[in-house]
Amino acid sequence: MKIDRLTRVNELLRREIGEALYRLFDRSTFDLAAVTVTHVIATPDMRTARVLVSIRGHEEDRQRMLARLQHMHGAIQHEIAENIILKYTPKLHFDLDDSIASGDHILAILSKLPSTPDEEIPPPHEP
Repeated sequence: MKIDRLTRVNELLRREIGEALYRLFDRSTFDLAAVTVTHVIATPDMRTARVLVSIRGHEEDRQRMLARLQHMHGAIQHEIAENIILKYTPKLHFDLDDSIASGDHILAILSKLPSTPDEEIPPPHEP
């Protein structure tokens, strides 16, 4: 499978999984606002796909929420199979993506740094 096509399929799967979560999960028992599907990495043969999700807040419940997503992978795969025509519907494996939380942490550190007045930049030296 060409890389271009795999990239497009990964993006399509990412969007469809995000929509499937809203169709399958009860919002009163599962905080869907905290869950973001950040990336989908499908194997070139489309048999399996790694789904990276970010869970904001809920630090103590992240593993429970991730386990619930993994438990529902069959229903999510079924939703995908109904809405996307692929030769194979990949088996989904959910993993926690902490890159957004790491980025927020770095931005918080940067915002605490004391600001210094901008030093005057000398004009470019012309020969």
